[in-house]
Amino acid sequence: MKHPRFPSRAVRRTAPFLRPISVMRALTPSRIAALALAGVLASVVPHAADAQRGRFERPPANGVYATCLRQSELYSTASQNTPPIAEIQPGREMVVVDKNGQWLRVFANTDPPDTRQSDEPEFGSEAPPPISGWMLDQGIVTTNTPNGDLIVFGAADAAEQAASVPDPPPGMAEQARLLYRRVVLMFPQSHWVAEAMYRAADIRWQIQKADAATLPSAHEKQAYLREQMDENEMKAVMKYFPNTPWADDAAFDLIDNKLCGDWQGSEQCPEKETDYYLQYVHDHPNSPRAAEALYDALWRQASAGDMWAADGNAKRAQQDRDHARGILSELEQRFPDSSFTARGAEVVFKIDQGIAIYAGARE
Repeated sequence: MKHPRFPSRAVRRTAPFLRPISVMRALTPSRIAALALAGVLASVVPHAADAQRGRFERPPANGVYATCLRQSELYSTASQNTPPIAEIQPGREMVVVDKNGQWLRVFANTDPPDTRQSDEPEFGSEAPPPISGWMLDQGIVTTNTPNGDLIVFGAADAAEQAASVPDPPPGMAEQARLLYRRVVLMFPQSHWVAEAMYRAADIRWQIQKADAATLPSAHEKQAYLREQMDENEMKAVMKYFPNTPWADDAAFDLIDNKLCGDWQGSEQCPEKETDYYLQYVHDHPNSPRAAEALYDALWRQASAGDMWAADGNAKRAQQDRDHARGILSELEQRFPDSSFTARGAEVVFKIDQGIAIYAGARE
């Protein structure tokens, strides 16, 4: 299967348009254990599924795990003659416990989506318990639905694409994330699990990254002084699915937490960041992101050269610019058909022409 690059490209490009998700609720062992319905969950990737599970308090033992692909109204009885008691959003956790014609009796989770583990309550949780009611059997996927994993993944992908346009529908990114999480939990034997787990983590990462960029601390030079993105889900992808493109993607995203917020004229920042990207290529030589990492390193070396030149240190400027040329050679040898190689060639051309790369340096 060809490794798609849509998720990160689209979400990164449009992250400022995505609405931030709410505070994460604690996952206690009892809550996780309660969710393991008898006969529902397989055990191929049990720990990966545990990392994505929700917060049902007392799921019925004879239930079937499910989710909805469209906004669904929940009624107190199997009838639309009374106002709905709740609206269940796509991707929410549900347990189907009964069926009456075209109606399903379900327990549905309505607590807010999560954001970062550091924001969890230290003691306990205020997450509301699931609510019970009846809903029409329309757009409901259960663990028994043929090709259910493919259907839910497709709905998640469609929601992610909808979230990638300017001024997207409210909550679309969160909806995509929830649907990806349902793939992991409901269909742990599916070959889509690793990708779904990464995409859910990546959406969360990009939303947090966009939120962090709006804070005053975003301009701090030292990475530890900035708001950090929660790394737990990315590290879970790397732990449970090592040596996969998704683990490579997760490791690439983690570099964000190491970067300087604002270089503040310090050549140390781009030079250190170069090392991070080159180390990534060393550790993940077959990664789909290797060419991108090499370009990121090249651009930083070219920028550091401009900064040294502006400070009157021609020797250091030449060293960093020569380093950039060396990285371009590696790009040309390993990834001759990559657009990142073409972009690197353009940067080196500017270096040779005496054109500044770094916007903070004078030509």
